[in-house]
Amino acid sequence: MHSTATADSTMPPTRRSRATKAAQAAATLADPRWAAVRTRDAKADGTFYYSVQTTGVYCRPSCAARPALPENVSFHATAADAEQAGFRPCKRCKPTQASPVAHHAALVTEACRIIEAAETPPTLDELAARVGMSAHHFHRIFKQATGLTPKAYAAAQRARRVRSELAAPVASVTDAIFNAGYNTASRFYEEADGVLGMTPTRYQAGGKQVTIRFAIAQCSLGAILVAQSARGVCAILLGDDAQVLAQDLQDRFPQAHLVGDDRSFDTLVAQVVAFVEAPGLGLALPLDVQGTAFQQRVWQALQAIPAGATASYADIAQRIGSPTAARAVAQACAANALAVAIPCHRVVRNDGALSGYRWGVERKQALLEREQRQATHGQTEGQPA
Repeated sequence: MHSTATADSTMPPTRRSRATKAAQAAATLADPRWAAVRTRDAKADGTFYYSVQTTGVYCRPSCAARPALPENVSFHATAADAEQAGFRPCKRCKPTQASPVAHHAALVTEACRIIEAAETPPTLDELAARVGMSAHHFHRIFKQATGLTPKAYAAAQRARRVRSELAAPVASVTDAIFNAGYNTASRFYEEADGVLGMTPTRYQAGGKQVTIRFAIAQCSLGAILVAQSARGVCAILLGDDAQVLAQDLQDRFPQAHLVGDDRSFDTLVAQVVAFVEAPGLGLALPLDVQGTAFQQRVWQALQAIPAGATASYADIAQRIGSPTAARAVAQACAANALAVAIPCHRVVRNDGALSGYRWGVERKQALLEREQRQATHGQTEGQPA
């Protein structure tokens, strides 16, 4: 792809006619790349460059220089195209060097590798010094890139290590704790419930001592499996085949003691089914939510979306303070095992179109339509939607 600059547009401004300037301005304003230049969109860096005839330089879209007049702007596919047209690199945004976003991503990646390799979690000041940044600035860009603070990322790595250590056939619980980077056993036991969802001994035994009660019923969306641990509802699965749902539960808790067909469990199942049929009513039951720190932040944001409303993956990323983590938000939605209770069906694409849903796009559409009808009905009657 070649530069869109024309011979007339690269002539000195005193030699261009008013008609030429007007034509160039119209072409610039009609080009969708102009919006990225006007908003200094860093996400567009590297996809194109723009030159300014009056200064003789070319820039990346996010350049913080004073805005140019559209009649003086031309677009170029590559830096080489801009230089071939006679423009030199801007000294402010340095378009021939890595963009700030790419540079920050590389530094965050380096910091992640440092955290992962360290026997004990490095401090924020130590990490910042290693990548050559101030602690405040480093903390901000790390959270933007990963969705977690450096401290939370280090905690997640320790949790991963301790799970791996406990899974080793010859590891003792004490050895696993210290090998994972905990300085004291007491510190780990304070966090064990959130890290493992159970005691270390039970986790090491594959959940053998954990009892999970479950039942499968029918609702308007097909088969529904509801499971409950001692901590709360741990799974709400939707599908067409009851056997497939039961196998999914077994795969999630391979060593747990699963108890089905419990008559005393029918009331809870009925509550969940009623909630699926009318999500706006809410579910007044404790949930056993297990996931990474980032997943839990996403799921909390999903639960804040009112019934009948939707948000995009990018919206959720913004709400949790990680505007570049839309793809990670989508992955967190896919990992959700509590259908409707954690309403990942309310997350749509930026254009409003429905995207993937682990229980089927048709169910996602049905849930949204049902919630919107119920919300409208509630508002019509003067009730909260």
